Amino acid sequence: MARAATATASCAPRLLRAALLLLLLVAATRRAAGAPVVSELRCQCLQTVQGIHFKNIQSVKVTPAGSHCAQTEVIATLKNGQEVCLNPEAPMVKKMIEKMLNKGSSD
Repeated sequence: MARAATATASCAPRLLRAALLLLLLVAATRRAAGAPVVSELRCQCLQTVQGIHFKNIQSVKVTPAGSHCAQTEVIATLKNGQEVCLNPEAPMVKKMIEKMLNKGSSD
């Protein structure tokens, strides 16, 4: 009987580790599937485009440079749901941001 109790006691840490690992994997999978862009602690835009026609843009999100990323990021959500990183230095993108800021200040 003592031998069975010892065997059960030695399996408990393994089961606890396995359960913890499983919990972490499930949490990581859920986070990857629906994680908001903002919570990332790194740059989101690895490549940028110079511009997209205004008619195709549904919304624009501007993330200023910070500890997560050394550059300002401009992410446009298109009407088809696709997200595109725009070059914040492109003249068209600068005009778009300026219009957004002016529109927000006139409300």
